[in-house]
Amino acid sequence: GSSAQDLSQSKARARPPWRIVFFGTDDFALESLKILTESRQKHSERLIDTLEVVTLPKELPVRRFASQNDLPIHDWPDMNLREQFDVGVVVSFGCLLRKNLIEQFPYGILNVHPSLLPRWRGPAPVFHTILNGDTVTGVTIMQIRPKRFDVGPVLSQELYPVPPNCTAEQLGASLATLGAQMLICTLKNLPERIANRREQSKDGATLAPKISTAMSWINWEEQTCDQINCLFRAISFRIPLRTLWMGETIKLLDFVGKFKTPVSEMEGAQAPAPGSIQFKKETNTLLVRCKDGWVGFKAVKLKKRLSAADFYNGYLHQYFLKKSSTPHIECLFQNPRPQPRDSHSGKEVQSEMEGLTRGRYH
Repeated sequence: GSSAQDLSQSKARARPPWRIVFFGTDDFALESLKILTESRQKHSERLIDTLEVVTLPKELPVRRFASQNDLPIHDWPDMNLREQFDVGVVVSFGCLLRKNLIEQFPYGILNVHPSLLPRWRGPAPVFHTILNGDTVTGVTIMQIRPKRFDVGPVLSQELYPVPPNCTAEQLGASLATLGAQMLICTLKNLPERIANRREQSKDGATLAPKISTAMSWINWEEQTCDQINCLFRAISFRIPLRTLWMGETIKLLDFVGKFKTPVSEMEGAQAPAPGSIQFKKETNTLLVRCKDGWVGFKAVKLKKRLSAADFYNGYLHQYFLKKSSTPHIECLFQNPRPQPRDSHSGKEVQSEMEGLTRGRYH
């Protein structure tokens, strides 16, 4: 038989070009799939021989790209991988891969994860990086292990400083690009990277569960300006921040950060209650008192979106004119009513757990 035939019959290739199966779903995964596809088209590189895609059976960025670029697509979990492959790559896939599947790949399955593991294991590392105010993050390339997410040995890890005031969406896009470049570097000397792999540190592991609507409620008494800022940048492009006004949910849009204390408060008067609202005409901003100061929003959504000025003029104006020693209920945002522990029919806990095993964002 020819040498090519010998190669395909022996299990693993000792060097590139590799035969790869890519597992992924979303825009974060798409960056890695794009770079693999481009690399395969550059015949000079000879890094990738065959490339097939496993994704969920619904309309997703990875599926769209794969069909536009004529890559073979397999639906999870009923895929039928008949060919011989060298290595798998999983990015933002959200389903645990079984031991017997991992073992079909002589070099195992690599995972591109946007945090410095073991920090932020789980489906939403980028959100938690911003929420927590981390100043440094990065990308880890590891080999996956069955049964648990994000615990396998590390093949490559790079630091990335978190730009001040960036959102989870912006950070995710930057880390997707970095991760894709690191993936190519790792594939270029894969056997050597695997020989030098290291186990994750036992210390410093934190969990990054899926974000939930429950996180979007602001507690004006307990949260500081900085915490509200981090929360806004972490989740608002998926889930708007919310509070209660006159017992109704109101969404707070267009957050503009911390504000200097209004003059009225400087005069030694008693500090207003957390949740107190003021309107700043010069900048058309709604100010709300939180634990350690004031934060501003330019718009809200009751039934429909209203600018801060429209909300003030339509709903608040008349109450501010009635001077009184206690603030009108209309001039306060309330904290969400705490749910009694046991009425928590286990439903949210259930969906959080599902989030951990299924809906991995990144």
